[in-house]
Amino acid sequence: MINVLPTVADVADAYVRLRDWVVETPVLESEALNRRIGTRVLFKAECLQHAGSFKIRGALNRILQLSHAERSAGVVAFSSGNHAQAVALAAQWLGISATIVMPADAPQTKLAGTHSYGAEVVLYDRELENREQIASDIATQRGAALVPPFDHAQVVAGQGTAALELGRTVRARHAELDALYVPCSGGGLAAGSALAIKSMFASCAVYAVEPEGYTDTAESLAAGERRMLAAHPPTICDGLRAPVQGAITFAINRRELAGAVAVDDATVREAMALAAEHLKVVVEPSGAAALAALLRHPPRERKCVGVILSGGNVDPQMLTSALAVLAGG
Repeated sequence: MINVLPTVADVADAYVRLRDWVVETPVLESEALNRRIGTRVLFKAECLQHAGSFKIRGALNRILQLSHAERSAGVVAFSSGNHAQAVALAAQWLGISATIVMPADAPQTKLAGTHSYGAEVVLYDRELENREQIASDIATQRGAALVPPFDHAQVVAGQGTAALELGRTVRARHAELDALYVPCSGGGLAAGSALAIKSMFASCAVYAVEPEGYTDTAESLAAGERRMLAAHPPTICDGLRAPVQGAITFAINRRELAGAVAVDDATVREAMALAAEHLKVVVEPSGAAALAALLRHPPRERKCVGVILSGGNVDPQMLTSALAVLAGG
């Protein structure tokens, strides 16, 4: 399975494998946000997941399929924060060692969370060093298994279970999903979500949402091939800064996505504030990106739209600055 593209059958298998481990997070709705956006919006609250994000789904799906011998050597991952915490927690649950390569400028909340689950953290400079190479070198030295954040079939299948749950909830509410907006960095959540949701709603348009300055998905879709970013501008969406789509994820996304939407930091802060006010959940900047896309480009031609709130691991200072929007600050 590792060297082939995952299918919706792999997502369904992952759901069975994970259902006793992960939280089936709620699907939230707000009449105030429906009026604001101009259509019905259903929010999959993965910010309420174990370790605070959807990432536990892909990480655990990968680790559960390792052999006993592979587990005994431990796992290695690289991440700006949410995947780091997910791998660390999954390893803790299974009683194996985990080493995580993280950027030195990762949010303190994410660094602290990764440490709290017992992982060894190796810091790197994201502007000068290659995290993949560092992680690969460590894995080779220790004989450990790599758990990539997105470009792995088992990881993609695991991430897709969030959208699978969303689709089943939408059907239970006797609704039809016209579009789905998904935060996108390396493309794992977008790819898995597209596989899952389009198996239930064939005409559902799936959109990847990226921060301004990190539109490699949009550029890659337009070019028909993967394009790497040349610059790394600042953004508060720390979890959406991968410079290029994965080979596996792009192979799926170029086939399944309807397009990509870019959002600015100001709208992301507004989305964080509105999620807190109307949905009563704490959402980190990257996790609020899909809601920000609806605020910036309201899809009023759609009757029912899905949004994945992908994570809630945010430093207090960032949350405070976002909530200041509610007071006009």
